[in-house]
Amino acid sequence: MGLNRASRWRCASIETVTGITHTPNLPTEEVFVSPDWRRADGTVRSTYPLVTSGTTVRGLELRFESGKIVEVDAESGADVIKAQLATDEQAPYLGEIALVDGTSPVKRTELVFKDTLFDENATCHIAFGAGFPESNGSDSPDELLAAGVNVSRVHTDFMIGGADVDVDGLDVDGDVTPIIRGDAWQL
Repeated sequence: MGLNRASRWRCASIETVTGITHTPNLPTEEVFVSPDWRRADGTVRSTYPLVTSGTTVRGLELRFESGKIVEVDAESGADVIKAQLATDEQAPYLGEIALVDGTSPVKRTELVFKDTLFDENATCHIAFGAGFPESNGSDSPDELLAAGVNVSRVHTDFMIGGADVDVDGLDVDGDVTPIIRGDAWQL
C-alpha cells in the first residue's frame, strides 16, 4: 500500500467544512491516512469478524492489483462485500489505512464488539471506498482522485492487525522503518 506526497497521518480530531473541530469517533486509538488509491498490491486477511449490512463477515481475504480489489474470499459474508464493491467505480479501491497497537484500551478488553466503531480501535485496519478529502485540502472529486484520494459512496473498515502482523514503512528510497512489531509501536 502506498501513500501520496500530500497524505498526512491524522488522529482523533477533525475539522468540519465550517471550521468546527470535533472528535467523530470515541473512543479513538488510531492514527489514519488516506493512501493513494492506485497503489496497493497483494493480499490482506481480516483478523476480526466484520458486521456490515446486517451480516457477519468472517475470514475476509482481499487481493489487490494496481490498487483495485480483484478477488474476494471469506468463510462467510463474501457476497455482502462483493455487493459493496459494486456500489460505484471507486468502491474497490482503498480509502484508509489505520494503525493501532496492542496497548489500546479497546484491545485490552479482549472483546470483539462486532461494531466497527469500537473494533477499529483495537487493532490496525484498512477501509475500501472513500478516503478523507481533508487530508488533501480539496473537495473536488476529480482533483481528489488525481491526487490519489479515493472518492466513493462506500467506506467499509475491517481489521487486519494483531500480534502476528508486522507493519513497516518504506521511504522514497526504499529504506525500511519498522513501525509495529508484536503489537507494539517501534517508533
